[in-house]
Amino acid sequence: MIRSILSAAASVLLALSCATAQELSAVARVDAAQSGVEAGWFGPATLELHLTQGVPFRVFTLDDPRRLVVDFREVDWSGVRAADLLAEGGPLADVRFGNFQPGWSRLVGDLSGPFLPDEIGMTVDEATGRAVLRMTLEKGSAEAFATKAGAPKDALWPDPVPPDLIAPLADERFVVVIDPGHGGVDPGAEREDVNEKALMLQMGLTLREALLRTGDVDVVLTREADVFVALETRVAIAHRAGADLFLSLHADALSQGGAEGATIYTLSDEASDTASAHLAARHNRADIIAGSDLTGSDDEVASVLLDLARQETEPRSKALAEALVKGLSDAGGPMNRRPLRNAGFSVLKSADIPSVLIEVGFLSSARDLENLRDPVWRARMVGGMVEAILAWRDADEARRPLVRQ
Repeated sequence: MIRSILSAAASVLLALSCATAQELSAVARVDAAQSGVEAGWFGPATLELHLTQGVPFRVFTLDDPRRLVVDFREVDWSGVRAADLLAEGGPLADVRFGNFQPGWSRLVGDLSGPFLPDEIGMTVDEATGRAVLRMTLEKGSAEAFATKAGAPKDALWPDPVPPDLIAPLADERFVVVIDPGHGGVDPGAEREDVNEKALMLQMGLTLREALLRTGDVDVVLTREADVFVALETRVAIAHRAGADLFLSLHADALSQGGAEGATIYTLSDEASDTASAHLAARHNRADIIAGSDLTGSDDEVASVLLDLARQETEPRSKALAEALVKGLSDAGGPMNRRPLRNAGFSVLKSADIPSVLIEVGFLSSARDLENLRDPVWRARMVGGMVEAILAWRDADEARRPLVRQ
């Protein structure tokens, strides 16, 4: 069991820096030119982050895989590249950074060994307000690392789903939850100038507006900005909103198989093909990418009640997927040669909400990439989704009495 720990030095400096940060209104920026890692060939490595002002922060580590996590409230990473924070032979094998939750930013470093943070401190220049977060990373034993690893719990860090984030809807209106994939520190697929997390947020917002214009649909998004949302939280948002269906939007990239065309996925313990299995594995790693502990699947706690719920939900999800294939095909597609597939996507594991994952296209396909760049094509796809959702809603409502019998 991973146990929580928070560096004592970080705790003290977090408290000291809160007062300074609260007096400043601008978001702190990272100075990429001065920030970086000194490899420490014959001793501990040193990580320095130069900021335009002091901000509250915390530092912790996670195991399996080994990661260093630094949270800030909050910093602007514009202009910073991963290469700026890496050094040959250093303790960081890779690094990611970005928004994590509203008001919070995160840096996640994949560690090349059991390196433990030590001598953590933030100094603030009284004259300029500029700050330097400095920590040493010293290699220890695997056992010591595992013992100290774990995400801390403290009052300054918001709950994954604040109680007032999504108010339960009071009426019986049809509720659609749209889940724009990735976000914040998890960028998703990237090709040339196209970024999956930004593209799917844009499509999610457009789909929401199109559904709201129908006049009889309520819509909730799992994120409305470039922030990270854990997989478990995405499903929790859908439950709290009383969702009638859940759509997760993606535009991934696969290096093998030449995948292209819109594809609709439903949940299955066994993937329909090797490519789907690889895709599900990539998606399910989102929480690891963002430096979070895996919440696990419901396999270990599966019960008769869950199985009974899924007996009703599974065919409804498949009917939704079929309606979406028709809607997107009618809108011009293009569709994948096998548009209906299934795999063990964690984000689809709600037992009582019909859920599908839509790969609108694949950024690894030159044709799909061109389409995804085109706002006219994206608008047609959104129109196809709206038609499919409304058609499924009407057919599902007509079938429900028969299913319950």
